[in-house]
Amino acid sequence: MYSVTVSEPFVAQHVLTVPDAPPEESTLHSHAFEAEVTFRGSDLGEHGYLLDIDLAREALAGVVDAYRDETLNDHLEGNPSAERLARRLFDDLAATVDAPAVEAMTVAVHEDDTAVVSFSGPIE
Repeated sequence: MYSVTVSEPFVAQHVLTVPDAPPEESTLHSHAFEAEVTFRGSDLGEHGYLLDIDLAREALAGVVDAYRDETLNDHLEGNPSAERLARRLFDDLAATVDAPAVEAMTVAVHEDDTAVVSFSGPIE
């Protein structure tokens, strides 16, 4: 399987809405996030690559821009976790990227260089 990975840093804020959240997490606070997407496919496209890397970078930057310098609580339902952010970025990218050779994708969200969460799935 071929893969192409690109990443995009951004800052966003959130307030965790879980019971007994630590004080620093239950007030509005920022995180330095990095969204990383890996596109996968078993065959190469017409031009000998899985997808154009510039297209991948543009697509990721475009979907990340919707959350850059924003409060995640305004964009994600429920507790605005990094996991929910990874899923939303996955869905946004799946709806945006036109790359017929891509069969699957993984979106990883790095939070403050201390944690990484991801969501993976097929592209339909």
